[in-house]
Amino acid sequence: MAPDDWTSGFFPGSLWLLHDYTGEARWKAAAEDYTGRLAGLRHFTGHHDTGFMLGCGFGQGFRLTGRADYRSVLLDGARALATRFGLIRSWDFGPWAYPVIVDNMMNLELLAWAARESGDTRLLAIATSHADKTLAEHYRSDGSSFHLVDYDPATGAVRGKQTVQGFADGSTWARGQTWGLYGFTMMYRETRRAEYLAHAQRIAGFLLSHPRLPADQIPYWDFDAPDIPRALRDTSAAAVMCSALIELATFSEPTLARQYLGVAETQLRSLSSPAYRAPLGENGGFLLLHAVGHIPEKREIDVPLAYGDYYFLEALLRYQRTLVAKQ
Repeated sequence: MAPDDWTSGFFPGSLWLLHDYTGEARWKAAAEDYTGRLAGLRHFTGHHDTGFMLGCGFGQGFRLTGRADYRSVLLDGARALATRFGLIRSWDFGPWAYPVIVDNMMNLELLAWAARESGDTRLLAIATSHADKTLAEHYRSDGSSFHLVDYDPATGAVRGKQTVQGFADGSTWARGQTWGLYGFTMMYRETRRAEYLAHAQRIAGFLLSHPRLPADQIPYWDFDAPDIPRALRDTSAAAVMCSALIELATFSEPTLARQYLGVAETQLRSLSSPAYRAPLGENGGFLLLHAVGHIPEKREIDVPLAYGDYYFLEALLRYQRTLVAKQ
């Protein structure tokens, strides 16, 4: 893949998570190697996924090492991402005037971190402004989300709403729903704004109470896919959801926290089972089987995906630390 592919940061990020878990020098050496290869993206402004590309590798690396050069790359990346602000525009292609996708909630973490690290409050203001607009426009009355909202760049008016990677515009694309869950949980962590926590819990409520969420808690690729129960599952959506639920539990009252952790535990057991976890040495080296990228465009269908592995590892570490904190 090209360095500026939106998924490029997940492999170095996974290497840092493996080092975090094991303490082994071999994982640190590999993480430093693959993270360093992306340093040229520090001024990248071509799309909105700087948070994924830099935050996973350089972000995890800085958390674990405190390296000043990693901090510098991250701050440059955040400033570059901020240049796409009105709302943070997602794509510069396609038939849309000013497209913003729900995935973009994930990239706000880089802005929030950079604001805290540098004292540049403008970056957090951009993140909260974007989150507020997403909350207002991306979500339906039942807590489900559209994938994409297209805005008029001159007036800010909404031109249309779509679910580009889902089954239909009115359907609920599973990974988009989990991006929002993770993103609003993270924004509550960074701001302590009650409306973000309430919205994250609302999204969680939609997911956990949905009649088409399977018993093993690994969602179908779209909650409205026409061929359920034969529809493909999406382990990447499950991994993002699991990691988000573990963090959301730390901010929630005990009854909800137990519910969130109970679902996350089931997801971790399912993802770790032979049904979804690849045997060592197989699956191209990836951990998880059965992820879905973009069914409408017939791309990445029932395959391993780097971000599925990354959030699976993150969820395992978060769960381990939750157990330690209870002791």
